[in-house]
Amino acid sequence: MFFNNKIKRVLDVEKSEAEFEEQMEGVELEKTDRPAMLIAAFLVFIPALLLVIGFFLLVIWLFFGRFV
Repeated sequence: MFFNNKIKRVLDVEKSEAEFEEQMEGVELEKTDRPAMLIAAFLVFIPALLLVIGFFLLVIWLFFGRFV
């Protein structure tokens, strides 16, 4: 099977969480890591959110705005 490791990870969540905690045990965040993660999240989610809102506005305009 192509995705055997991914399927095992999904089916055995507790083992995956234990492995993740083991890997992250010695990793410490610096004080600039949190703002960097927030900026990256905004850069990813805001354009996607604007596209979804734009799509819904276009659909609303096509259904209701053209007939007035």
